[in-house]
Parts: sequence; C-alpha cells; structure tokens
Amino acid sequence: MKESPIFVRTYDWLRWMLHTTQNFPKSQRFVLAQRLQQKSLDFYDHLVAAGRRVQTLDNLQQADVLLEQMRLTTRLCKDMNLLSVKQYEHAARLLAEIGRLLGGWLSKVRK
Repeated sequence: MKESPIFVRTYDWLRWMLHTTQNFPKSQRFVLAQRLQQKSLDFYDHLVAAGRRVQTLDNLQQADVLLEQMRLTTRLCKDMNLLSVKQYEHAARLLAEIGRLLGGWLSKVRK
C-alpha cells in the first residue's frame, strides 16, 4: 500500500507543503497555513483508510473533496503572495498528479 504511487506523491506533497508553510508570515501561519496543513493531513488519512479497505469508496470520495479544497487553498496562498509563482507551479503539478492517481483509483473502485 505505502509503495503505491499515490502514497508516494502524497508524501512528497506533505513534505514540501509542511516545510513551505512554516515560512508563511505569522499572521497567516494560523490561518491559511494551518488550514492547508490540516486538509492535507486529513487527505492522507482518508487514503490510508481506503488502502486498508475501510469504507473505500466513502474515504476516496472524501479525499477527492479535500483535494479540491487543497487546490483552492493553495491558489489562494499564491494570490495572497504567500507562495511564489514557481512554488505554486510546483504545488499545482504535484496536486494534479495526485488528482490523476486518485481519479484512477476511484474509477477502479466504482467498477
């Protein structure tokens, strides 16, 4: 389970995002940074539960909603100049890849 590409890419996202949000200004560390961190960790929790075959479809659907919230929060961080364009491009690439992997997993489970 942990070797699956979605777990590897999500882990990469978490490492990058947690490191990057530590550098947010203090005023946003407890707003946007905390929100992005919590949603990302919750996303990973849902993947782990689905990987353990605990309410797989429900957990994947909740992960899908969280992924969209992560994308929107990341975009807001860029728009508020908390992320550089280069950082945002990196984040968007990671989230897009995770989204494709999640979409494939969801399709497989629904069949």
